[in-house]
Amino acid sequence: MKRTTEKNLMVFSGRAYPELAGEVADLLECGLVPQDARAFANGELYVRYEESVRGCDAFVIQSHTAPINEWIMEHLIMVDALKRASAKRITVVMPFYGYARQDKKHRGREPISARLIADLFKTAGADRLITVDLHADQIQGFFDGPVDHLMALPILTDYVKEKYGDQQLAVVSPDAGRIKVAERWSARLGGVPLAFIHKTRRIDVANEVVANRVVGDVTGKICILTDDMIDTGGTIVKAAEACMADGAAGVIIAATHPILSDPAVDRLKNSSAMEVVVTNTLPVASEKQFDKLTTLSIAPLIARAIREVFEDGSVTSMFDGHA
Repeated sequence: MKRTTEKNLMVFSGRAYPELAGEVADLLECGLVPQDARAFANGELYVRYEESVRGCDAFVIQSHTAPINEWIMEHLIMVDALKRASAKRITVVMPFYGYARQDKKHRGREPISARLIADLFKTAGADRLITVDLHADQIQGFFDGPVDHLMALPILTDYVKEKYGDQQLAVVSPDAGRIKVAERWSARLGGVPLAFIHKTRRIDVANEVVANRVVGDVTGKICILTDDMIDTGGTIVKAAEACMADGAAGVIIAATHPILSDPAVDRLKNSSAMEVVVTNTLPVASEKQFDKLTTLSIAPLIARAIREVFEDGSVTSMFDGHA
């Protein structure tokens, strides 16, 4: 018996951030697969899909927002349910990769939790990962399978270029480790000058930066401070202060992931930054919205990547060969 089968794209969403998944599904012109997802009285999670997924090309979207451990567990259970229901290929879409900051050992007897997350999804049955702006590029190597590492760079740079392109700009990296990303920003903005913040971070205390100093000339320029995430806001706000103290005309903060743990909102509101530009890889609750905050949609980027993967196209072509 011979039969030519058609590829069947199906998009699934966890409960962490259904609005983003819905936006992606709308752009792909397909609905989200209905499911029964709930928690038992003792907190155990349960997921069941309400239509057949046999032989499908499944894309499971879940952004690892707070409470992060619960949503990662739900994500894993969704993948397991798809594997046991005979989905042909399972692609895990995590706009924000939980535990990405724990990508190496700083001291003895520490875990490498970013590797553990990759192993968990592989064991659950994931064939492929799609994620946005990892904290460290080498996390791609933790997963035993294809990883499509998307960059919010085109979305953020296009916005900055349109709004501030007529002014004198400088791209500032918050630390020396992200200078390569800053170089790409500079190229996209027409070759504007580069600078970086020299900082000392305490490894024994989370989210604490000891000292800041600007390396490079920012005098009289609008500084575009770029980072992958804003958590408590301490690092980026101190970097903004350092730029202003060095004679910058103003500071724009641009980051992909708005984690915004307390006291980030207060710090950013009271900072010297003119605007804080982020994407919606993570939900920003209404009480965390503030006047300086601009949120750009990451959904078109994710939807295009899903389409390229489904149609056996090129994800790398979306980023001028840099992905």
